[in-house]
Amino acid sequence: MSPDSELNAALIQRRGDNLYRQRKILQSPQRARVLVDGCVCLGFSSNDYLALANHPALVEAFKQAADDYGVGSGASHLVSGHNAVHQALEEDLAAFTDRPRALVFSTGYMANVGVIRALTDRGDSVVQDRLNHASLLDGGFLSRAEFLRYPHGDLSTAGQLLGEVRSGRKLLATDGVFSMDGDLANLPAMAELAEAHGAWLMVDDAHGFGVLGERGRGIAEHYAMDLDNLPILVGTLGKSFGTFGAFVAGSEALIESLIQLGRTYIYTTALPPAVAAASREALKLIDSESWRREKLHKLIAYFRRGAAQLDIPLLDSITPIQPVIIGDDSRTVAVGGHLFEAGFWVGVIRPPTVPRGGARLRVTLSADHSEQDVDQLLEALAAALKAIPLASGSGD
Repeated sequence: MSPDSELNAALIQRRGDNLYRQRKILQSPQRARVLVDGCVCLGFSSNDYLALANHPALVEAFKQAADDYGVGSGASHLVSGHNAVHQALEEDLAAFTDRPRALVFSTGYMANVGVIRALTDRGDSVVQDRLNHASLLDGGFLSRAEFLRYPHGDLSTAGQLLGEVRSGRKLLATDGVFSMDGDLANLPAMAELAEAHGAWLMVDDAHGFGVLGERGRGIAEHYAMDLDNLPILVGTLGKSFGTFGAFVAGSEALIESLIQLGRTYIYTTALPPAVAAASREALKLIDSESWRREKLHKLIAYFRRGAAQLDIPLLDSITPIQPVIIGDDSRTVAVGGHLFEAGFWVGVIRPPTVPRGGARLRVTLSADHSEQDVDQLLEALAAALKAIPLASGSGD
């Protein structure tokens, strides 16, 4: 029997619930002003926070490495795909994070799933924030360990869960910057919890690297946390670094264990060497062009002041992720569509990416934006929210 009739019914229901997802086609490089679906828009939906994805130095490094090593890596790292450029990038990332070793993964999703699966098994326990990224949550589900979750930011409950575990390894895992809310995990308190309960602390700092900390070293630098109190540090290269892939930084023993046991590292093709070469260039620019980070933080503050003046509802965030909470799914879609027609591309986020009732516009700022760009967005946001009021009888 064909599955189409059942699948089509589910898709129709999803459309009726205003939860249907559709892709827009980007026809230009990542930058402040983009061409998408044939329309020129101001883009406020990319995670390219430092505007490095289209930087000439990264493009040139990519081209040169493609000339030197070809396009594909040819195999997994443990077969024949571990290139000299991969090795150099891992050494650079270890120095960047002030950790003894780093290991490059092909995607952030694979890094999180691979780490949790490699370090835990039956008889162990994984404790996570309910609003962690899907890759962390799926890592918990797939680990075969007991998977326990606590309400967002509720470290009292996290401590209770850890305290109830009587045997096996305990892994406490969290986002550093929560990708849909933009807030920070309380890592110092979590490190204390981990120490008190004999747990290992794992942080996915996908949205913190390049943005947080005086030198852009992310949430570990922001909170002044070293290897002893933050032993498992994960980051992605596809956001502030402007390229693609991910990495885990930690001790010699951790990285060697992941090479031996990390299924999502062992059984997948290595990252193309050209991407690794561009990532090395991004690390240099994060150090040499600190103005990008400084400008970004000024724009974040500028956006938040303007939103407050216009009564635009924001969650509390010091990061480039600035969520405009709307609540109703239908209204959120309509406001996002209104903005796109006005020339602004903003992320429209609905369940299950966020909890029910938490639909929002996910505004993301970039070092490529100007104050004038932000002014235009704020004006358009205020107009869209006014033009599309909450429907009578709808909840929030």
